[in-house]
Amino acid sequence: MKRILSYNVNGIRSAISKGLLDLLVEVNPDVVCLQETKAQPGQMHEEDFEALGYHCYAHSAVKKGYSGVAIFCKQTPDHVEYGMNHSGYDAEGRVIRADFGDLSVIDVYFPSGTTGELRQAVKMQFLVDFHAYLNELRKVRKNLVISGDYNICRLWIDIHNPSQQQNTSGFLPEERDWFDKFVMDGYTDSFRIVNSDPHHYTWWSYRAGARADNKGWRIDYHMVTSEMENKVLDARILPHAVHSDHCPVLVDLDF
Repeated sequence: MKRILSYNVNGIRSAISKGLLDLLVEVNPDVVCLQETKAQPGQMHEEDFEALGYHCYAHSAVKKGYSGVAIFCKQTPDHVEYGMNHSGYDAEGRVIRADFGDLSVIDVYFPSGTTGELRQAVKMQFLVDFHAYLNELRKVRKNLVISGDYNICRLWIDIHNPSQQQNTSGFLPEERDWFDKFVMDGYTDSFRIVNSDPHHYTWWSYRAGARADNKGWRIDYHMVTSEMENKVLDARILPHAVHSDHCPVLVDLDF
């Protein structure tokens, strides 16, 4: 079995100070995909992860204190790919890939469009470019797990009060249309294989009471290629983990 944990930590050093490493001991994932590390290599307490048996690989943004993804894994990868061969996105530290035999784990941090029209346009173009990147990769690597913060709620049951959120970045009709096409193209939402219930969220606003009242969004995913669907044993959300405004998501694979 391979257990993969994905977590937007909103600053890896902050999350570690709040007990992130204790969570890893408790859950014992084989692969950890972190987003929004907001740190450079050498600043991520790598020695603490190594003490737990993890190898550390990070793709940080050029701009310090911004974005960044990292993969920590117990098995040494056959290959690690930093970025998606796109200078703009790669400068922001948005994609890293680790290959383990026939399995590839991709850690991704989608842009947010919440700061205005310019970044929303960047986000929409990223959706097109990332989908094309994956389709090209699938020609040679069919077994993909695409873990990370997608910054999009896919379904109406993935967000509280959906009827009032349709003009909000992260739940715009054009974003959900992209997600529908992505799924139809052979990418499966692992959590929805095992759980079709509403009110399961992975991000809550810091506004008063949002998390306590479970007024959240499900924007963090382990998407898997259709070839991997029958290998999903379990998929869970861990809302008890409070090191960030997000919480971790888990997938267990028979691999």
